[in-house]
Amino acid sequence: MNAERLRMTPGPTEIPTAIRERMAEPMPNPDVESDYFEFYGELLGKLERIFRADADGAPADVGDAGMDLVVLGGEGILGLEAAVASLVGEGDRVLCLSNGTYGDGFADFVESNGGEAVTDRVPDDETLSADAVADELADADYDVATMVHCETPTGTLNDLEEILEVLDDHGVVSIVDAVSSLGGTPVATERIDVCIGGSQKCFSAPPGLTVCSISDRAWDRMEAVENTSFYTDLEPWRTAVDDEWFPYTHLTANLAALDAAAGLLLEEGMDSVFERHEAAARRCRERAAEIGLEPFPADEGDCSPTVTALAVDGAGDLQRRILDEHDVALATGLGDHEDDVLRIGHMGHNARLERVDRSMDALAAVLE
Repeated sequence: MNAERLRMTPGPTEIPTAIRERMAEPMPNPDVESDYFEFYGELLGKLERIFRADADGAPADVGDAGMDLVVLGGEGILGLEAAVASLVGEGDRVLCLSNGTYGDGFADFVESNGGEAVTDRVPDDETLSADAVADELADADYDVATMVHCETPTGTLNDLEEILEVLDDHGVVSIVDAVSSLGGTPVATERIDVCIGGSQKCFSAPPGLTVCSISDRAWDRMEAVENTSFYTDLEPWRTAVDDEWFPYTHLTANLAALDAAAGLLLEEGMDSVFERHEAAARRCRERAAEIGLEPFPADEGDCSPTVTALAVDGAGDLQRRILDEHDVALATGLGDHEDDVLRIGHMGHNARLERVDRSMDALAAVLE
């Protein structure tokens, strides 16, 4: 494996040395060593500070909503499916808000769990609208709504605050995929019933863990929903710390890595982390403009601070040349955008100006 290669993909991201070293330490047996739950509880405390961080790095107030955190042994997609499986029962109506691949995918999870998915779709280069959600809820009743904060394949960041307020006014339980935004930009977790993050994105830890915040309202709904699955059932995790019992043997090395990653973020300060991501995204777009490229989102204000998606022709060929000729790994879009979007992942450890510059230097060179 080439140690000099720069991997600027939007997850999995580059893993800092301190995190890799933490994974190499001797690992306890979480099934028989009760003091492991002290470590797990401390990890949840660190994660809560990251989940609740506002733009100034201060903890947002969750008020009466409550917020519990759980860490699941599985990549972020597990969290998306588990949230739906735990909250959606047979015949439940679910409003799936979508402007991209992952927003569309929620509808598949809903249907596979016996729910009725109604997809409110906007074009991939636009963002979700609170007014459209209000209009939909005025005409029909829904039990749950799903949405994506950052649509990674197109580098689009949805402003969810007003949408979440509308959903709350109508008593609709919200599920938010914040896998590629959590830890890189503020997320309105105090308004979200189930918010899902992933270890391999802005945390810069290895793939393999899902982190979820769960509101009291979501827990209450889970009790009323019959979940026929085991691995995708969130309800048993509600008392994991108090009962000193995991539903399955947890991924100790991955948890150690996540603990180290969370510690690095908090040591830096979440306000500084957010500013670093904004600066990296800004530099990426500025460098793109210099070589005549534009972001994929129609409005630059909708661009994510964690990943930049550029509208290009022949993205796959550019990706291969940049890797072969400059040893920089970038990503293309997904699905319909596999060959017209090139993505630079400036998230987590990679949200640094010098790494963005090396990536953009490589892109500029192959375009000459």
